[in-house]
Amino acid sequence: MVIGIINIQCFRFILLKNVCQLVINFITSRLLSVLLTIVLFSSCDSINDGPINLNNYTELNSQSEGAGMFSFTYDLISESYLNVYSHIPTNSSPSTPIVFVFHGNNRNAYDYRNSLVEKADLYGFILIVPEFTNSQFPGGDGYNLGNVFIDGDNPSLSTLNPEPEWTFSVIEPLFTYTKQQLNNQTAKYHIIGHSAGAQFAHRFLFFKPEAKVDKIVASAAGWYTTLELDINFPYGLNSSPLENMDYTQLFSNHLTVLIGSNDNDPNSSSLRHNSIVDLQGLNRLERASNFYTNAQSIAVNQELNFEWNYVINPNADHNYLIAVSKAADLIFNQ
Repeated sequence: MVIGIINIQCFRFILLKNVCQLVINFITSRLLSVLLTIVLFSSCDSINDGPINLNNYTELNSQSEGAGMFSFTYDLISESYLNVYSHIPTNSSPSTPIVFVFHGNNRNAYDYRNSLVEKADLYGFILIVPEFTNSQFPGGDGYNLGNVFIDGDNPSLSTLNPEPEWTFSVIEPLFTYTKQQLNNQTAKYHIIGHSAGAQFAHRFLFFKPEAKVDKIVASAAGWYTTLELDINFPYGLNSSPLENMDYTQLFSNHLTVLIGSNDNDPNSSSLRHNSIVDLQGLNRLERASNFYTNAQSIAVNQELNFEWNYVINPNADHNYLIAVSKAADLIFNQ
């Protein structure tokens, strides 16, 4: 009899233990579910519902407004496309200016777009930031040097790519597409390029002299293609399609060379050094100054009109946030 009572008590204890474990498991799973939901929604908030509403649109059309991203097919044959981050200010019209922004070596078009949203709203311009990913436009050859040559550091006629394959050749069609989708009627666009994007921007001006560009700000390029006929591309014009460049047309462009006063570290990350490029200077500040001064000297010697500007941003280093903000001010306040 005593043994039977003990067995019953043991059974009740085991049953109660199992029930408690089930309750604990249920509560734990519910808590984990709730926590996971909170984390997911918090993550979404940080991406979509912050100061910048990042996913207002995924297609560019006349109804697009605010920040978004769309895909642009730049090669119909291969169906190659690039992602373009953009921002359309409220109450944009057919006459709203368009500004292209070229990102740096980190290929972070998303960040560059976000950094200029407030300026786009302030000045009322359409912001277009194409993303040149490393997989699609590999290395400096594919981006900084515009894919003009298979190997831009060792140019030759046999390795010269057809012009439609140049990365530079993407920009004008993208401008046309943007205008068509937004019913925009502006005749020209502005350009801001920082660091690797500044390399791309000034070379774009060289290789695409007929481009519909108004103002260009090339900010803090690591190095330049200089206007030296006795130096081979990419450091000079020799052995490239630029040998017969029209300086009259080149200097008539509204190019501003922008550099931070503190962007003078010769050991800065990713800053190229060799016996040829170091002739331009040992840091970005020296190289920017020499690039501008040499171009100005050519214009003076040939008695050509010179529309370029040189601007030192006081107390600024290589920070892209400070640089692109200043560049927007220069475009709309000059």
